[in-house]
Amino acid sequence: MKLSAVQADAMQELGNIGAAHAATTLSQMIGSPVHMSVPAIKAVDISELGKYMGEESAAMVAFELQGEIPHGGFVIFYITRQSAIRLTNTMLGLTDMNRPMNEMDESALLEVGNIMVSAFLDATAELLGFVMLPSPPAMTIDMVHAAMSTLIASMGDEVNEVLLFSTELTCEEHKIDSDIIMMPESNTLAHIVELMEKMMKPA
Repeated sequence: MKLSAVQADAMQELGNIGAAHAATTLSQMIGSPVHMSVPAIKAVDISELGKYMGEESAAMVAFELQGEIPHGGFVIFYITRQSAIRLTNTMLGLTDMNRPMNEMDESALLEVGNIMVSAFLDATAELLGFVMLPSPPAMTIDMVHAAMSTLIASMGDEVNEVLLFSTELTCEEHKIDSDIIMMPESNTLAHIVELMEKMMKPA
């Protein structure tokens, strides 16, 4: 899927609005200034995800898209294990970067993922008037390709590419790298593109 310049601009705007909402909410959660941006959006072939996301173990919080189109695909919050520990240490008041992840870490990451994805989908609704609601989140800590393959297989739709939103989240001296991956089902993607094109047309 190749995004036109107009479509890419519209998706960039969606990401920027969602990131701003998420940064404000997360800042309130941890009591520290948080800055988040969406510097890049790419349509990435499934086979090349490793180039963009790495092959290391990561935490992934997945939400099924619900709303106007049933089973609309997935939106995923992805964060490497090192960044995940750095983030949850900040939230939980800990300092050990070498400790194993536990249930408290998973709970904190679920909360962060829920905030980020909800903000992203709220931005979509605000700009396009198209409701996409997140399902209850499911979390896994695994290699990227293994986790993604499971989700792709569950869609029952031929998915060759995903929309990858590369985000950068900065909290004081801590730098946390994460991604939001949008993996819409084909009908959902077609509807989003149609709405974007209408929105970007001159009045």
